[in-house]
Amino acid sequence: MSVKVIAVVKYLFLLIGLAMLVGAFFAYQNTQSFVAEAIKADGVVVDMVSSRSSDSITYRPVIEFKTKEGDLVEFTSSTGSNPPSYSRGETVDVLYQESMPGNAKINSFFSLWGLAVIVGGMGAVFFLIGFLIILFGSLKNRKRKYLLERGMPVKAMFQSVEVNRSVSVNGRHPYQIYAQWKNTVTNELHLFKSENIWFNPSDHISQEEITVFIEKDNPKKYYVDISFLPKLAN
Repeated sequence: MSVKVIAVVKYLFLLIGLAMLVGAFFAYQNTQSFVAEAIKADGVVVDMVSSRSSDSITYRPVIEFKTKEGDLVEFTSSTGSNPPSYSRGETVDVLYQESMPGNAKINSFFSLWGLAVIVGGMGAVFFLIGFLIILFGSLKNRKRKYLLERGMPVKAMFQSVEVNRSVSVNGRHPYQIYAQWKNTVTNELHLFKSENIWFNPSDHISQEEITVFIEKDNPKKYYVDISFLPKLAN
């Protein structure tokens, strides 16, 4: 996976999350309209229908009820569970629309609102991940710009190039440049590491000193200048 593709993923997560949140909103609106117009009836579980997926089985109840006109209607619940939430012969509350009694639903929270809750929850997670990645990148870029414009440049001694094994994309790890600088005023030694570099920069480091921009009164806020490295081709 290229760095360019990685950059696109954050927006993909954001769009997927937004689409799911919109879908959850419409599912909520549809259910709300259904409930507002629905008529209540007493139903009986007459059967259980099993649905098998790759690693599990869920059971959906088949409900039978009579409309206020006396018509007998049978429907299968759109939601299922394992173990079954209902048993044959059990009485349940039913909601149905007079114009479409076959689209009836069990009068329970999950049966009515489950789709909106699940899709909305997943959408919120996707959206939040995408948003946080974008926010982190924005704050990182802002910090870099601030230090480049207002930071104090110091010459740090180049130490090494290390693999950042805490980050992995398709089995690949980025590299980081390590350098150290001694503050002659405080006699403290500071260790700096660059941002992630998606190629080995070792062959492109000929100098003994690396420029690092630090906040004058807080060297813990810094940016290692790697502008001397070649840019990675797309």
